[in-house]
Amino acid sequence: MKELTLWDLIYAIDMAVACAISYVLVTELLGRFVDQANTMLGGMWAAVATVFVFRETREGSVSAGLSRLIATCVSFVLGFIYIALFPINAIGIRFVIGLGTIIMMMLARRDDIVTTGITTTVVLVVAAIDPEHAWVQPPLRLLDTIVGIAVGVLLKWAASAAARAGLVPISSQPAGSTATK
Repeated sequence: MKELTLWDLIYAIDMAVACAISYVLVTELLGRFVDQANTMLGGMWAAVATVFVFRETREGSVSAGLSRLIATCVSFVLGFIYIALFPINAIGIRFVIGLGTIIMMMLARRDDIVTTGITTTVVLVVAAIDPEHAWVQPPLRLLDTIVGIAVGVLLKWAASAAARAGLVPISSQPAGSTATK
């Protein structure tokens, strides 16, 4: 088992703080406009987006954020159109996931097919739970995702910038170790 470095601990704390910030921002924002279930789902979805973009490098985080945003936008458009035209059922979910897969292939983004499928499934299933307000799910989940991506990338960049400036030690030494390189 690998011993944790101080940077590993800082990374974990940074990600946890970023997720909490995403959750609170979305739940406080949505709580004024939508019911508690949508508020809680929004907070969860924002935290998931934050976790998704937390990568080892700033560039990796930005790339993951862009991937998540593209996948979510495809899901948003397809879900919104489908919800406007048809009742949600298993056949429809299957159709929208398949169409999203084809679109991602056409966009040469095969690595984002899974994210598109997951997002599409969440949007449509949650919309099916409350068919009367189904149309609000795509824009709400897009908002949650944008907040989560922005907070995640921003806090990852802040921690990396602090490390590069020498404010946060990056070391291969285990946390609490007094050995020097």
